[in-house]
Amino acid sequence: MPKPENIAAAAESRTALIVGGGVIGTTTALALQRAGWSVTLIEAEETPRAASWGNAGHIATEQAEPIASPAMVRGFARRLFCRGGALALPPREIATWLPFSLRLLKAARPARYERAHQALAGLLAHAMPAWERHVAALGAPELLRPNGHVVLWETPDSAARGLANWQAADTGTARFRPLSEAELTEWRSRISSPIAGGIRFEGSGQIADPTQLAETALARFLADGGTRIVDRVEAVGDAEVRLSDHRRLSADQVVVTAGVASAALLRPFGLKAPIIAERGYHLQTGPDVDWPVDLPPVVFEDRSMIVTRFAGGLRAASIVEFARTQAKPDPAKWNRLRRHIAALGLPIGKDAQPWMGARPTLPDYLPAIGRVPKTKGLSYAFGHNHLGLTLAPITGDLVVAIMEDAAPPVPLEPFALTRFG
Repeated sequence: MPKPENIAAAAESRTALIVGGGVIGTTTALALQRAGWSVTLIEAEETPRAASWGNAGHIATEQAEPIASPAMVRGFARRLFCRGGALALPPREIATWLPFSLRLLKAARPARYERAHQALAGLLAHAMPAWERHVAALGAPELLRPNGHVVLWETPDSAARGLANWQAADTGTARFRPLSEAELTEWRSRISSPIAGGIRFEGSGQIADPTQLAETALARFLADGGTRIVDRVEAVGDAEVRLSDHRRLSADQVVVTAGVASAALLRPFGLKAPIIAERGYHLQTGPDVDWPVDLPPVVFEDRSMIVTRFAGGLRAASIVEFARTQAKPDPAKWNRLRRHIAALGLPIGKDAQPWMGARPTLPDYLPAIGRVPKTKGLSYAFGHNHLGLTLAPITGDLVVAIMEDAAPPVPLEPFALTRFG
C-alpha cells in the first residue's frame, strides 16, 4: 500500500485538509490560513453549483428560531407545495423524506426545540461581526451590505398575521420596524400586486454577489499559499483522506465540510448524520435589469419567496424540496416561481437562468460542528441548512478553536453529531 502524500510544505507548519469547497469549506480554509495553518482545499467539481453559491445572498441574523419548531408543525399542511406553499414532498422521494420528517417531528417537541433555539440564537449573535471581520480580511468590505432587508405582505389579513408573528418571534440581534407610508408607496410603484403592509429589518444584510464572493475567497486562499485539488474524496481516516484516483493525502488535521456527502464520509466512525438534501430553486436575470442595486433583499412572505439584487442580476428564490441529491429537478418549481414573478411584475423575464441546489439539512435544523471522538485529527462542519452563508465565518472561527484546543465563542455540545445517538 503506498504511503500517503504529506501536504506539509515545511516541517514546522501545521497542516490541514478541508474536504468540500462550498462556502463553509472555503471560509473555514481561510480562517485556518489566517491562524497560521498550511491548508489544502479539496473540491469535487471545478465549477461547483452548491447551494453555497446559488442562495439568496441573505445574512439571516433574524432567524434565531430553528425551523423544526412547534409552530412549523402546526402550519405544516398550509405550507405544502400542492396547496400553494413552498414545501415540496415529492411522492417518488417518500423513502427519503418520510424518515427525515419523522425525526424532524421529534426535534420539534417543545423541550428539544427550546434547547436548539438557545443554541442557534447564541451562534447567530456572532454571525454579523464574524462576517465583518471576514470581508475585511479578504480586502473586500464592499462584498457585505449590512443594510437589513424588507418583508412585504399582499393582503390586510396576511399583513396583520405576519406582523403579529414577527412581533412574537425571537429575531436575535436583528430588529424591525413597520414601513412608513412613503416606503410602502415606493414599493407599490415597483410591484404589480397590491402591497398591504411591510416591515424593514436592521441588523441583517446581504452579500453583494455570491459569485464574486466565491471568486474573491478562492483568489485570496491561493494568493496566501493555499492549495486547491479538484477530485472526489472517497474516504477520510486518521488525519488523511483517500481520493477517487486512490491517492492518499495526510495532514495534521482533516475537516469534513462536504455538505450532504459528509454523512457517508463520517459513517465509518460510528457517527449518525440523518441529513437530507433540502433543495431550493431560483431564477436569475442578467446584470442589465430595471431594479436598483441599492435595494435590500425583499421577502414576499405570502409567496415564501425572496428577491435579491446582485451585481450579476436580479434573483428570485424559493422552494423547500426534500429529495435525494441526485434526483432530477422538477420544472414545476420553476414554473411556480415564474407565476409569482409575473403576478408581482418583477423584471425577471423568460431568459432568466434556472438553478437548483441542495441545502444540507439535519432534522433539528442545527449545523453539525465538532471533533470525531476517539480519532486523530478529524473534525466536521456541515448541515447548516438555510443558514450556511449566514454562519460560514463564525463556523470557520469555531473550527479553528476546535483544532487549536482553544475556548470557542459558543458552547459546541449542541452541535456535536453525538446528539443523534
